[in-house]
Amino acid sequence: MIKKCLFPAAGYGTRFLPATKAMPKEMLPILNKPLIQYGVEEAYDAGCDVMAIITGRGKRAITDHFDISYELEHQIKGTSKEAMLNDIRKLIDECTFTYTRQNEMKGLGDAILKGRVLVGESDPFAVVLADDLCINPDGEGVLRQMINIHNKFRCSIVAIMEVPDEEVHKYGIISGREIEDGVYMVEDMVEKPDNDKAPSNLAIIGRYILTADIFEIIENTKPGKNGEVQITDALLTQAKRGMVLAYKFKGKRFDCGSVEGFVEATNYFYNNILKKCK
Repeated sequence: MIKKCLFPAAGYGTRFLPATKAMPKEMLPILNKPLIQYGVEEAYDAGCDVMAIITGRGKRAITDHFDISYELEHQIKGTSKEAMLNDIRKLIDECTFTYTRQNEMKGLGDAILKGRVLVGESDPFAVVLADDLCINPDGEGVLRQMINIHNKFRCSIVAIMEVPDEEVHKYGIISGREIEDGVYMVEDMVEKPDNDKAPSNLAIIGRYILTADIFEIIENTKPGKNGEVQITDALLTQAKRGMVLAYKFKGKRFDCGSVEGFVEATNYFYNNILKKCK
């Protein structure tokens, strides 16, 4: 059973300045719920109850969000607004939240390596990037789908989706052999290739299941593009040593790290979820 989920949340969120000058991008709300809470709920629904969060300077709002606010709860006790805290209180009551900092922005690989002290060195764990908001209204969440596949193959797994050829330079791209419906054995993996050099249009998005040997591989991975330690480079090494799978998940993904994707997600949740609840 995968019980621990790692949330790299140390980035600056520069695409949302000035809003993110003093507020973590992970706390930007889609309707009335911050992005990182959607990710934690997805992990909880997938069976995880230890949420390990990699933070940085100016990220106090994240730790405060996943904590009790006695003054606020006292003020709204007995009112209709009290029920608005039910979801977050359930997470606080039933999950353990642990934190450490990434002091320098050295890439996703480095952020995951910093999480070793939180998730341990023996068991597989999940990774969720909160600004990739994923939902599957018709069935299991994306992380639950991936854990089901991991339980069968017992290896690292990355979530993938098809993107337009002109957008491959924005993503880590995989190529591989399809071994069952939507599941690919990774043969190559490139971080943000030029459009004309990409091995496919299958792009990695912010959901991973990683086996613990990834930490030793990251430690020995040299910095790549932009001087950052890329998780794609480490995963390619892992694939060559053994096996890494890529899974074309069922559901929708919103790139809430961009203004356009954030607006798209807000509109979708308002029209397809909030209105149905009224």
